[in-house]
Amino acid sequence: MPQIIATAEPFFFPGEGDNAKTGCLVTHGFTGTPKEVRWLGEYLNRQGYTVCGVRLNGHATKPEDMIRSRWQDWLLSIEDGYNLLRSCTEQVFLLGLSMGGMLSLTMASRLPVRGVVAMSTPYDLPSTLIPFWAIRFLSQFKPYLRKGKVPGSGWFDPVAYKQHVAYPLNPIRSGVELKTLINEMHAALPKVHMPVLLIHSRDDDYVVRDSMEKIHAALGSVDKQMLWVEGGGHVITEEPTRETVFKAAADFIKRVAPA
Repeated sequence: MPQIIATAEPFFFPGEGDNAKTGCLVTHGFTGTPKEVRWLGEYLNRQGYTVCGVRLNGHATKPEDMIRSRWQDWLLSIEDGYNLLRSCTEQVFLLGLSMGGMLSLTMASRLPVRGVVAMSTPYDLPSTLIPFWAIRFLSQFKPYLRKGKVPGSGWFDPVAYKQHVAYPLNPIRSGVELKTLINEMHAALPKVHMPVLLIHSRDDDYVVRDSMEKIHAALGSVDKQMLWVEGGGHVITEEPTRETVFKAAADFIKRVAPA
């Protein structure tokens, strides 16, 4: 019996033509699934690129699996996808949504990738009065928190939200892992020297507001760009912002790939 949630499976799309030797690794976010970046993957594949959408460890199955996964496991998921793409391409771009953007930027300091597109990526988590060591301890007694007050309230496209697949709960223990990953990203950003495109929605009320500017300032890259979009929430790869996001990502890859 399959363990992965139906429609949330990882994917691999072979490229065609001159662009087939360029690989695009697209990565979903915290508690999300490959489905939230599948439309992006399909768009890039239509441009001829070879595309892999990884499933991060502990995701797209059941929330208990995520509690057992650690930030190192999520980075290893990126490394797996990178090596898969490198076996059949000549260069690889990392594209990530939310935590997927954090993972992409962090691994860009460790792998010889050609460029990075980080979308809706947080620089930090909202401040909390409870220290993270205490949150880790308390998570043994209260493992989950519900997401927001009204499901889908931050979405601009209700039809897109209905097809969206993610865990309905936030594993508290995994939030501590997310904070550790953020610290790893902070250390990695000055070591990232390849071209980077950052994309964020002005209507994203999920991520700390000045995240994109802080990531941009910390990057070691000379070729680094910021793009604001409007009319969509946090998951800009499924919201009405998606066509603008997809085109910007494809244009960035097209510009950087031949260099």
